[in-house]
Amino acid sequence: MRKALIDLGTNTFNLIIADVSGNEIQHVFSTKEGVALGMGGINESRISEDAAERAIACLSRFKSKCEEFQVEKITAIGTSAIRDAKNQLEFIQIVKTKTEIDIQVVSGEEEARLIYYGIRQTYPFNEPSMIMDIGGGSTEFILANSEGIIDLISLNIGVSRIFQLFSFEDPLSKNDISRIEAFLEENSQSFFDEKKCSILVGASGSFETFYELAFQEPFPSKTEPFEIPTDLFNQEIEKIIQSTQAERDQNEFIIPIRKKMAPIAAVKTRWVMNKLSVERVFVSPMSLKEGALVN
Repeated sequence: MRKALIDLGTNTFNLIIADVSGNEIQHVFSTKEGVALGMGGINESRISEDAAERAIACLSRFKSKCEEFQVEKITAIGTSAIRDAKNQLEFIQIVKTKTEIDIQVVSGEEEARLIYYGIRQTYPFNEPSMIMDIGGGSTEFILANSEGIIDLISLNIGVSRIFQLFSFEDPLSKNDISRIEAFLEENSQSFFDEKKCSILVGASGSFETFYELAFQEPFPSKTEPFEIPTDLFNQEIEKIIQSTQAERDQNEFIIPIRKKMAPIAAVKTRWVMNKLSVERVFVSPMSLKEGALVN
């Protein structure tokens, strides 16, 4: 069956169209747009009118692509910004009216499971590994090994939440970084206490940007995970943290929606790596959308 999966993220909407047979996925088309659904309202638990308009415009374009590729079934997954919104039902209804797309809102735990199902399609988990999916509203962590999920959590520590919660200097000051780290510590629900994991697996998104910045080339259009040498990864993380807005604006490897928030994502990633004592970093092109296609 030819299926489409739309991941309605807090920052980015992702569309994947694929021919699906059982657990086999043959990619047909994919695209993404920076919608900033959480901008202007996520910390007040609402979707702003401007954000809703951007979402509907994007989903209308996605619907046209699905018609162009003769998609038989469209599944749209709503994540952090939508599940926490007080006007969730109103937003879902207007999307249905304007685009005929039904949005299925998933819990944070279910989002984490879908991310795991996507990653495991190509990542073998030969050793215990921590998956990290950096979102605008939430960030999911899934500790897994060859036998399956060991532990998982979805935390409301997304980069858009942090970006809108504080005022930052340009570039980030030491005080800015300390405030971000204190926020992470306070809102991580002690998940990382007594956890050690030498392997971090980044789920597409921001980690693809980290890859592109490290290697100065587009992320490969393959399905296998890629390892980034830890020294190189750490160097690039530090560069992002210290970068100015003007420098990021001119960098072709940072997509527009991430230009403002990339340093926050980098601080968070460094904080997690230090918490877990990470020694190896992989980037997987798979994430929620691939997991949802086969589940």
